[in-house]
Amino acid sequence: MNKTIFVTACFLGLVAVVLGAFGAHGLQKLVDAKAVTSFETGVRYQMYHIFFLFVVGLLPSVNERIKCIIFYLVIAGIALFSFSIYLLAMNSLFEFDFRAIAFITPIGGALLITAWGVFGYSIFKGK
Repeated sequence: MNKTIFVTACFLGLVAVVLGAFGAHGLQKLVDAKAVTSFETGVRYQMYHIFFLFVVGLLPSVNERIKCIIFYLVIAGIALFSFSIYLLAMNSLFEFDFRAIAFITPIGGALLITAWGVFGYSIFKGK
């Protein structure tokens, strides 16, 4: 599981850096400042949770079942939270109105919160 966590975190880190660079250098020419700020929030939360995955993968005291649960919660959380923010920030660039799927953003946030809760509880109950 650790290898899967690390490889996925590396890939998502790469994506976060690319999206961050796009947000800082290209997006500001296409959308307003509020949308750029929102986009940067998605990148920041994605990166925070990539570091979280590395910590989870590095800790030997977290059992494999808990690592697996946290991994899937974080992946789903990033997909729903950060990627919906990216789409909402770039909404004006597409014909489809991504505000129709805005309800998934807080679901993604709840999954990220749950991952932290599972992690904290596993540490609290650990030896």
